[in-house]
Amino acid sequence: MREQLPDFPWDALLPFGEIARAHVGGIIDLSQGTPVDPTPEFIQKAFRDASNSPSYPVTAGTPELRAAIKKWAIQRLGASGDFDVLPLIGSKELVAWLPTILESEKVLIPQIAYPTYHVGALIAQAESIRVDIDARQWPEADLAWLNSPSNPTGRVHSIDEVKAAIAWARGNDAVLICDECYVEFDHTATSFSILSQTGGDNKNILAVHSLSKRSSMAGYRAAFIIGDSMLIARIRELRKHAGMMVALPVQKAMTVALSDDSHVIQQRARYNQRRELLRPALEAVGFRIEFSNSGLYLWCTRDEDAWTSVEWLAQRGILATPGSFYGASGARYIRLAMTATDAQIIDAISRLKA
Repeated sequence: MREQLPDFPWDALLPFGEIARAHVGGIIDLSQGTPVDPTPEFIQKAFRDASNSPSYPVTAGTPELRAAIKKWAIQRLGASGDFDVLPLIGSKELVAWLPTILESEKVLIPQIAYPTYHVGALIAQAESIRVDIDARQWPEADLAWLNSPSNPTGRVHSIDEVKAAIAWARGNDAVLICDECYVEFDHTATSFSILSQTGGDNKNILAVHSLSKRSSMAGYRAAFIIGDSMLIARIRELRKHAGMMVALPVQKAMTVALSDDSHVIQQRARYNQRRELLRPALEAVGFRIEFSNSGLYLWCTRDEDAWTSVEWLAQRGILATPGSFYGASGARYIRLAMTATDAQIIDAISRLKA
Protein backbone atom coordinates (compact mmCIF):
# COMPACT_ATOMS: atom_id res chain seq x y z
CA MET A 1 0.00 0.00 0.00
CA ARG A 2 1.11 3.55 -0.64
CA GLU A 3 0.12 4.46 2.91
CA GLN A 4 0.03 2.35 6.02
CA LEU A 5 -3.45 1.67 7.33
CA PRO A 6 -4.32 3.74 10.40
CA ASP A 7 -4.69 2.03 13.75
CA PHE A 8 -8.17 0.61 14.24
CA PRO A 9 -9.88 3.61 15.89
CA TRP A 10 -11.76 1.78 18.60
CA ASP A 11 -8.55 0.23 19.93
CA ALA A 12 -7.65 3.70 21.19
CA LEU A 13 -10.83 3.69 23.28
CA LEU A 14 -9.85 0.59 25.26
CA PRO A 15 -8.27 2.46 28.21
CA PHE A 16 -11.37 4.63 28.55
CA GLY A 17 -13.54 1.53 28.41
CA GLU A 18 -11.60 0.22 31.40
CA ILE A 19 -12.24 3.47 33.27
CA ALA A 20 -15.96 3.22 32.49
CA ARG A 21 -16.11 -0.44 33.56
CA ALA A 22 -14.63 0.50 36.93
CA HIS A 23 -17.69 2.66 37.70
CA VAL A 24 -19.74 1.25 40.54
CA GLY A 25 -22.71 0.86 38.20
CA GLY A 26 -20.66 -0.62 35.37
CA ILE A 27 -20.22 0.63 31.82
CA ILE A 28 -22.88 2.17 29.59
CA ASP A 29 -21.34 1.84 26.13
CA LEU A 30 -22.60 4.57 23.80
CA SER A 31 -19.48 4.48 21.64
CA GLN A 32 -20.52 2.11 18.86
CA GLY A 33 -23.71 1.98 16.83
CA THR A 34 -24.30 -1.70 17.61
CA PRO A 35 -28.03 -2.48 17.85
CA VAL A 36 -29.18 -3.94 21.17
CA ASP A 37 -32.90 -4.31 20.49
CA PRO A 38 -34.03 -7.80 19.44
CA THR A 39 -34.25 -8.81 15.80
CA PRO A 40 -38.01 -9.04 15.09
CA GLU A 41 -39.28 -12.59 15.50
CA PHE A 42 -40.70 -12.86 11.97
CA ILE A 43 -37.20 -12.18 10.60
CA GLN A 44 -35.64 -14.74 12.93
CA LYS A 45 -38.24 -17.29 11.78
CA ALA A 46 -37.41 -16.75 8.10
CA PHE A 47 -33.74 -17.29 8.94
CA ARG A 48 -34.45 -20.46 10.91
CA ASP A 49 -36.76 -21.85 8.23
CA ALA A 50 -33.99 -21.49 5.63
CA SER A 51 -31.25 -22.95 7.81
CA ASN A 52 -31.14 -26.18 5.78
CA SER A 53 -29.01 -24.64 3.00
CA PRO A 54 -26.62 -27.27 1.60
CA SER A 55 -26.11 -25.50 -1.74
CA TYR A 56 -24.11 -22.39 -2.55
CA PRO A 57 -26.14 -19.17 -2.77
CA VAL A 58 -25.83 -16.97 -5.84
CA THR A 59 -23.96 -13.67 -5.70
CA ALA A 60 -26.74 -11.82 -7.53
CA GLY A 61 -29.32 -12.76 -4.91
CA THR A 62 -32.43 -14.90 -5.12
CA PRO A 63 -35.19 -13.72 -7.49
CA GLU A 64 -37.39 -13.05 -4.45
CA LEU A 65 -34.78 -10.89 -2.74
CA ARG A 66 -33.99 -8.96 -5.90
CA ALA A 67 -37.70 -8.28 -6.42
CA ALA A 68 -38.10 -7.18 -2.79
CA ILE A 69 -35.17 -4.75 -3.03
CA LYS A 70 -36.43 -3.30 -6.32
CA LYS A 71 -39.96 -2.85 -4.96
CA TRP A 72 -38.61 -1.20 -1.80
CA ALA A 73 -36.34 1.08 -3.84
CA ILE A 74 -39.25 2.28 -5.96
CA GLN A 75 -41.78 2.67 -3.15
CA ARG A 76 -39.50 3.87 -0.33
CA LEU A 77 -36.66 5.64 -2.12
CA GLY A 78 -38.42 6.97 -5.21
CA ALA A 79 -36.05 5.17 -7.59
CA SER A 80 -37.02 5.31 -11.26
CA GLY A 81 -35.63 4.52 -14.68
CA ASP A 82 -33.30 1.62 -15.30
CA PHE A 83 -31.49 0.34 -12.22
CA ASP A 84 -30.22 -2.91 -10.77
CA VAL A 85 -29.68 -4.25 -7.24
CA LEU A 86 -27.09 -6.43 -5.53
CA PRO A 87 -27.05 -7.92 -2.00
CA LEU A 88 -23.96 -7.38 0.16
CA ILE A 89 -22.32 -9.06 3.14
CA GLY A 90 -23.03 -5.94 5.20
CA SER A 91 -22.38 -2.43 3.91
CA LYS A 92 -18.90 -2.08 5.44
CA GLU A 93 -17.35 -4.63 3.09
CA LEU A 94 -18.58 -2.65 0.09
CA VAL A 95 -17.27 0.61 1.54
CA ALA A 96 -13.88 -1.02 2.12
CA TRP A 97 -13.59 -2.78 -1.25
CA LEU A 98 -15.46 -0.63 -3.78
CA PRO A 99 -12.44 1.54 -4.71
CA THR A 100 -10.45 -1.65 -5.34
CA ILE A 101 -13.24 -3.22 -7.40
CA LEU A 102 -13.56 -0.06 -9.51
CA GLU A 103 -9.77 0.46 -9.68
CA SER A 104 -10.22 4.00 -8.41
CA GLU A 105 -7.27 6.39 -8.33
CA LYS A 106 -8.80 9.38 -6.52
CA VAL A 107 -11.57 9.05 -3.94
CA LEU A 108 -13.42 12.00 -2.44
CA ILE A 109 -14.75 11.63 1.08
CA PRO A 110 -16.51 14.08 3.44
CA GLN A 111 -14.50 16.17 5.90
CA ILE A 112 -16.33 14.41 8.72
CA ALA A 113 -16.71 10.81 7.60
CA TYR A 114 -17.11 7.17 8.50
CA PRO A 115 -13.45 6.02 8.77
CA THR A 116 -13.82 3.13 6.31
CA TYR A 117 -14.25 5.53 3.36
CA HIS A 118 -10.63 6.55 3.85
CA VAL A 119 -9.47 3.00 4.60
CA GLY A 120 -11.13 1.74 1.40
CA ALA A 121 -9.13 4.26 -0.63
CA LEU A 122 -5.91 3.16 1.09
CA ILE A 123 -6.60 -0.51 0.42
CA ALA A 124 -7.04 0.36 -3.27
CA GLN A 125 -3.81 2.40 -3.23
CA ALA A 126 -5.91 5.38 -4.27
CA GLU A 127 -5.57 8.99 -3.16
CA SER A 128 -8.07 9.90 -0.45
CA ILE A 129 -9.20 13.53 -0.60
CA ARG A 130 -11.44 15.14 2.02
CA VAL A 131 -13.92 17.65 0.63
CA ASP A 132 -16.59 20.02 1.91
CA ILE A 133 -20.24 19.42 1.15
CA ASP A 134 -20.44 21.88 -1.75
CA ALA A 135 -19.72 19.68 -4.80
CA ARG A 136 -19.23 22.75 -6.98
CA GLN A 137 -15.82 23.05 -5.33
CA TRP A 138 -14.81 19.39 -5.68
CA PRO A 139 -11.66 18.50 -7.64
CA GLU A 140 -11.58 15.87 -10.37
CA ALA A 141 -11.77 12.28 -9.15
CA ASP A 142 -13.18 8.96 -10.29
CA LEU A 143 -15.17 8.11 -7.13
CA ALA A 144 -16.93 10.25 -4.53
CA TRP A 145 -18.82 9.36 -1.35
CA LEU A 146 -21.89 11.11 -0.03
CA ASN A 147 -23.35 10.17 3.35
CA SER A 148 -26.85 11.36 4.16
CA PRO A 149 -28.01 11.10 6.88
CA SER A 150 -24.46 11.45 8.10
CA ASN A 151 -22.61 9.18 10.46
CA PRO A 152 -21.53 10.67 12.85
CA THR A 153 -23.29 14.04 12.73
CA GLY A 154 -26.87 13.14 11.75
CA ARG A 155 -26.84 15.91 9.14
CA VAL A 156 -29.15 15.48 6.13
CA HIS A 157 -28.02 16.91 2.80
CA SER A 158 -30.30 19.36 1.03
CA ILE A 159 -31.74 18.61 -2.40
CA ASP A 160 -29.52 21.32 -3.89
CA GLU A 161 -26.42 19.74 -2.34
CA VAL A 162 -27.28 16.31 -3.71
CA LYS A 163 -28.10 17.66 -7.16
CA ALA A 164 -24.76 19.51 -7.23
CA ALA A 165 -23.00 16.22 -6.47
CA ILE A 166 -24.91 14.48 -9.26
CA ALA A 167 -23.91 17.26 -11.65
CA TRP A 168 -20.28 16.84 -10.57
CA ALA A 169 -20.46 13.09 -11.28
CA ARG A 170 -21.90 13.65 -14.73
CA GLY A 171 -19.43 16.39 -15.56
CA ASN A 172 -16.46 14.24 -14.52
CA ASP A 173 -17.79 10.88 -15.71
CA ALA A 174 -17.19 9.74 -12.13
CA VAL A 175 -18.97 7.30 -9.83
CA LEU A 176 -21.01 8.89 -7.06
CA ILE A 177 -22.18 6.61 -4.26
CA CYS A 178 -24.40 7.73 -1.39
CA ASP A 179 -24.30 5.88 1.91
CA GLU A 180 -27.95 5.99 2.99
CA CYS A 181 -27.88 3.40 5.78
CA TYR A 182 -29.61 5.76 8.24
CA VAL A 183 -32.36 6.98 5.94
CA GLU A 184 -35.05 5.23 7.99
CA PHE A 185 -34.22 7.10 11.19
CA ASP A 186 -35.25 10.71 10.80
CA HIS A 187 -36.00 12.74 13.90
CA THR A 188 -36.61 16.38 13.02
CA ALA A 189 -35.20 16.10 9.50
CA THR A 190 -36.66 14.69 6.29
CA SER A 191 -34.09 12.57 4.50
CA PHE A 192 -34.32 11.23 0.96
CA SER A 193 -32.41 8.99 -1.41
CA ILE A 194 -30.06 10.18 -4.12
CA LEU A 195 -32.04 7.90 -6.43
CA SER A 196 -35.04 10.21 -6.12
CA GLN A 197 -33.01 13.06 -7.64
CA THR A 198 -31.57 11.47 -10.79
CA GLY A 199 -34.64 11.93 -12.99
CA GLY A 200 -34.41 8.26 -13.90
CA ASP A 201 -30.88 8.63 -15.31
CA ASN A 202 -28.87 6.50 -12.88
CA LYS A 203 -25.62 6.32 -14.84
CA ASN A 204 -22.66 6.24 -12.42
CA ILE A 205 -25.00 6.61 -9.42
CA LEU A 206 -25.18 4.10 -6.57
CA ALA A 207 -26.93 4.03 -3.20
CA VAL A 208 -25.93 1.65 -0.41
CA HIS A 209 -28.38 0.49 2.25
CA SER A 210 -28.19 -1.79 5.27
CA LEU A 211 -30.63 -3.75 7.39
CA SER A 212 -28.27 -3.64 10.40
CA LYS A 213 -30.04 -0.75 12.09
CA ARG A 214 -33.30 -0.68 10.08
CA SER A 215 -34.22 -4.20 11.17
CA SER A 216 -31.73 -4.87 14.01
CA MET A 217 -29.88 -7.34 11.77
CA ALA A 218 -26.27 -6.26 12.29
CA GLY A 219 -25.26 -9.82 13.16
CA TYR A 220 -26.74 -11.13 9.91
CA ARG A 221 -24.46 -8.93 7.74
CA ALA A 222 -27.24 -7.89 5.38
CA ALA A 223 -27.07 -4.94 2.99
CA PHE A 224 -27.44 -4.06 -0.68
CA ILE A 225 -26.63 -1.53 -3.39
CA ILE A 226 -29.01 0.00 -5.91
CA GLY A 227 -28.25 2.00 -9.03
CA ASP A 228 -26.51 2.02 -12.42
CA SER A 229 -27.19 -1.39 -14.02
CA MET A 230 -23.93 -1.50 -15.99
CA LEU A 231 -21.89 -0.51 -12.95
CA ILE A 232 -23.57 -3.10 -10.75
CA ALA A 233 -22.96 -5.76 -13.45
CA ARG A 234 -19.25 -4.91 -13.27
CA ILE A 235 -19.25 -5.11 -9.47
CA ARG A 236 -21.26 -8.34 -9.49
CA GLU A 237 -18.87 -10.05 -11.91
CA LEU A 238 -15.85 -9.44 -9.70
CA ARG A 239 -17.78 -10.49 -6.60
CA LYS A 240 -18.73 -13.75 -8.32
CA HIS A 241 -15.08 -14.55 -8.96
CA ALA A 242 -14.15 -13.60 -5.38
CA GLY A 243 -16.90 -15.70 -3.78
CA MET A 244 -18.52 -12.64 -2.18
CA MET A 245 -22.05 -13.97 -1.68
CA VAL A 246 -24.69 -13.47 0.98
CA ALA A 247 -25.67 -16.67 2.83
CA LEU A 248 -29.02 -18.04 1.70
CA PRO A 249 -30.71 -17.93 5.15
CA VAL A 250 -29.69 -14.27 5.37
CA GLN A 251 -31.16 -13.60 1.92
CA LYS A 252 -34.45 -15.16 3.05
CA ALA A 253 -34.44 -13.01 6.18
CA MET A 254 -33.69 -9.88 4.12
CA THR A 255 -36.62 -10.60 1.82
CA VAL A 256 -39.18 -10.67 4.63
CA ALA A 257 -37.57 -7.73 6.46
CA LEU A 258 -38.00 -5.49 3.41
CA SER A 259 -41.66 -6.46 3.12
CA ASP A 260 -42.59 -4.90 6.47
CA ASP A 261 -42.43 -1.30 7.68
CA SER A 262 -44.16 -1.60 11.06
CA HIS A 263 -41.06 -2.88 12.87
CA VAL A 264 -39.03 -0.01 11.39
CA ILE A 265 -41.52 2.55 12.69
CA GLN A 266 -41.28 1.00 16.16
CA GLN A 267 -37.49 0.99 16.10
CA ARG A 268 -37.32 4.61 14.91
CA ALA A 269 -39.57 5.60 17.82
CA ARG A 270 -37.24 3.84 20.27
CA TYR A 271 -34.16 5.65 19.01
CA ASN A 272 -35.88 9.02 18.91
CA GLN A 273 -37.25 8.63 22.44
CA ARG A 274 -33.76 7.83 23.72
CA ARG A 275 -32.41 10.89 21.93
CA GLU A 276 -35.10 13.15 23.42
CA LEU A 277 -34.34 11.87 26.92
CA LEU A 278 -30.55 12.06 26.73
CA ARG A 279 -30.18 15.35 24.92
CA PRO A 280 -31.32 17.71 27.74
CA ALA A 281 -29.20 15.82 30.26
CA LEU A 282 -26.11 16.41 28.11
CA GLU A 283 -27.00 20.07 27.61
CA ALA A 284 -27.40 20.50 31.37
CA VAL A 285 -23.73 19.52 31.87
CA GLY A 286 -22.46 21.87 29.20
CA PHE A 287 -22.63 19.97 25.93
CA ARG A 288 -23.92 21.68 22.80
CA ILE A 289 -25.72 19.41 20.36
CA GLU A 290 -25.15 20.06 16.66
CA PHE A 291 -27.19 18.55 13.79
CA SER A 292 -28.26 15.13 15.20
CA ASN A 293 -31.66 15.48 13.54
CA SER A 294 -31.50 12.08 11.86
CA GLY A 295 -29.70 8.79 12.35
CA LEU A 296 -28.77 7.12 15.62
CA TYR A 297 -26.34 9.57 17.19
CA LEU A 298 -25.90 12.76 19.17
CA TRP A 299 -23.00 14.89 17.87
CA CYS A 300 -21.94 17.25 20.61
CA THR A 301 -19.16 19.40 22.02
CA ARG A 302 -18.10 21.32 25.12
CA ASP A 303 -15.55 23.24 23.06
CA GLU A 304 -12.74 21.14 24.48
CA ASP A 305 -10.50 18.40 23.12
CA ALA A 306 -12.63 15.34 22.32
CA TRP A 307 -10.54 13.07 24.54
CA THR A 308 -11.15 15.37 27.49
CA SER A 309 -14.89 14.91 27.01
CA VAL A 310 -14.45 11.16 26.54
CA GLU A 311 -12.52 10.87 29.80
CA TRP A 312 -15.03 13.02 31.72
CA LEU A 313 -17.86 10.73 30.63
CA ALA A 314 -15.81 7.57 31.24
CA GLN A 315 -15.35 8.64 34.87
CA ARG A 316 -19.13 8.41 35.08
CA GLY A 317 -19.19 5.00 33.45
CA ILE A 318 -20.32 6.29 30.03
CA LEU A 319 -18.23 5.50 26.97
CA ALA A 320 -18.41 7.90 24.01
CA THR A 321 -16.59 8.11 20.67
CA PRO A 322 -14.18 11.02 20.04
CA GLY A 323 -15.05 12.99 16.93
CA SER A 324 -11.42 12.80 15.84
CA PHE A 325 -12.14 9.25 14.66
CA TYR A 326 -14.09 10.84 11.80
CA GLY A 327 -11.57 13.45 10.71
CA ALA A 328 -9.59 16.40 12.00
CA SER A 329 -12.69 18.62 11.89
CA GLY A 330 -14.22 16.47 14.63
CA ALA A 331 -11.37 16.90 17.11
CA ARG A 332 -13.51 18.86 19.60
CA TYR A 333 -16.66 16.74 19.30
CA ILE A 334 -17.92 13.43 20.60
CA ARG A 335 -20.51 11.01 19.25
CA LEU A 336 -23.00 9.19 21.45
CA ALA A 337 -25.02 6.29 20.05
CA MET A 338 -28.64 5.60 20.91
CA THR A 339 -27.92 1.88 20.62
CA ALA A 340 -28.31 1.21 24.33
CA THR A 341 -31.32 -0.14 26.18
CA ASP A 342 -33.94 2.21 27.56
CA ALA A 343 -32.82 1.29 31.08
CA GLN A 344 -29.20 2.15 30.24
CA ILE A 345 -30.22 5.53 28.82
CA ILE A 346 -32.14 6.32 32.01
CA ASP A 347 -29.11 5.23 34.04
CA ALA A 348 -26.82 7.46 31.96
CA ILE A 349 -29.12 10.42 32.60
CA SER A 350 -29.00 9.75 36.34
CA ARG A 351 -25.21 9.67 36.27
CA LEU A 352 -25.05 12.96 34.36
CA LYS A 353 -27.41 14.60 36.84
CA ALA A 354 -25.36 13.30 39.75
